[in-house]
Amino acid sequence: SITGEIVELLEPYLDMEDYNLETAKKVCGNVAGLCSWTQAMAYFYGINKEVLPLKANLALQEGRLAAAQIELNNAQSQLDEKQMELDQVQAMYDAAMKEKQTLLDDAETCRRKMNNATALIEGLGGEKLRWTESSKNFQNQITHLVGNVLLATGFLSYSGPFNQEYRNLLLHLWKKEMNNNKIPYSNDLNLTGMLVDNATVSEWNLQGLPNDDLSIQNGIIVTKASRYPLLIDPQSQGKIWIKNKEKNNGLQVNASFNMIFLRLHF
Repeated sequence: SITGEIVELLEPYLDMEDYNLETAKKVCGNVAGLCSWTQAMAYFYGINKEVLPLKANLALQEGRLAAAQIELNNAQSQLDEKQMELDQVQAMYDAAMKEKQTLLDDAETCRRKMNNATALIEGLGGEKLRWTESSKNFQNQITHLVGNVLLATGFLSYSGPFNQEYRNLLLHLWKKEMNNNKIPYSNDLNLTGMLVDNATVSEWNLQGLPNDDLSIQNGIIVTKASRYPLLIDPQSQGKIWIKNKEKNNGLQVNASFNMIFLRLHF
């Protein structure tokens, strides 16, 4: 029921310096609360004057929101219906693609098997020659085995104290003697390749053994000979190699000696 005219009539009083609760208490006592009430009602009128249009606008917007919500619900229903149809079509598409991929995989498997079979047939055609050649080589190896083993054992037993030149001379003399006694052996015999594989040689090299033929032969004699070898090792190459090689096998070295005596030339 408060109007703008009433608030205008109150403004001269509200603007007075002594129009407040403290002054009213001094003058009116218990009725002083009416002073604060009139101030609050005038302030409420100013706020409510701004709020009423907002409330009206809120009601309008709520009406629009309700209408938009109805339209949204209708659109969502249509969307759900179309999504269901899409899901059905997608399921059909996925099933068709899965069947297609299965057929492609089967075709690839058949093609791979066919290629493997073709390669196997072609390979077996050439294997006959290789098997025949391998059989001849095995027969030659069996025939020359006695002489090859004899040369290898002679090398392990007697060539340790000598240098490379004298070792080659020994092999030449042994082959000459075997020819005189008609003992077969392989003319292209490689004693190093016969007595040790490349992987072992590489491991020795990593442990400190030099990569020259003499050092590799010395390594073979040290590891293959049944007797204990004596290394002549002025450059300490053999000592370093043996320490590294036997480090994990509990090798014990006397600290008072600076050399390991082995009768092989390093």
